[in-house]
Amino acid sequence: MKGHTFINIGIALLVTILFSACIQSNVSVNNDLKQYFDSNGVKGCFGMFDNAHGEFTVYNLLRFRDSSYLPASTFKIVNSLIGLQTGIISSEKMVIPWDGVVRRPEWDKDLTMEEAFKVSAVPYYQEVARRIGKDTMQQWLDSLHYGTEKITSAIDTFWLDNSLKVKPDEQLGLAKKLYFGQLPFDKRPQSIVKKIMLQESNANYQLSYKTGWGYTENGNSLGWMVGWIEENVHVYFFVLNIEGPHNMDMVAVRMNILKGILKHQGFMQGKK
Repeated sequence: MKGHTFINIGIALLVTILFSACIQSNVSVNNDLKQYFDSNGVKGCFGMFDNAHGEFTVYNLLRFRDSSYLPASTFKIVNSLIGLQTGIISSEKMVIPWDGVVRRPEWDKDLTMEEAFKVSAVPYYQEVARRIGKDTMQQWLDSLHYGTEKITSAIDTFWLDNSLKVKPDEQLGLAKKLYFGQLPFDKRPQSIVKKIMLQESNANYQLSYKTGWGYTENGNSLGWMVGWIEENVHVYFFVLNIEGPHNMDMVAVRMNILKGILKHQGFMQGKK
């Protein structure tokens, strides 16, 4: 098929998804997906794992497998899990009062954890990280083998300032492990975070994800969408990673690309 190169991993090639149990699968390198990045003026990569059939589709394999980037607000997945596991967060309904600093309307109020997760409220999760503390946070990063595992800056900024970095394939593996409750946390924290990942639900599909937006060392905007889509009782895990100009409309662009790719792959129409 045009734009596709099919590779049988066998023994020669392993796409290492760090947290994932799926080591051997069929990999389809889909260069047709480049159009969605080009039309939005960005570069990046996309990977999707079809859990039922063990098939992996990827655009820009080298970036997906070998390059590391700050996790930005996708780290709220891990921060939430650690907070719930340690009791720093009692439940998804736990409120942290607004500190009075004016930032964004959706952040400038008392928020529950669930609300803070949905609107990606940085101040809420900075306070969670401060309450967790550096030593405990580091222990969990080590246990998870999350990205570079490094906290070389402040406890409330290390996932935002390029201190900590993670590969797209590691993000995909984390999402898969979370979905199946296979991370080294109790069942309850994983169930809560899985539940609040859900963003869209209708008769055709359920779409769950966490977004991220930060800046690389050279000032480029760096965006993430990490999660899964469920159709007809099948689950497909995905990671979108994009990079573009500093002042780009990241919120619109990353959603345009994700929805474009999903529709290109036949999702969101109840036909999968």
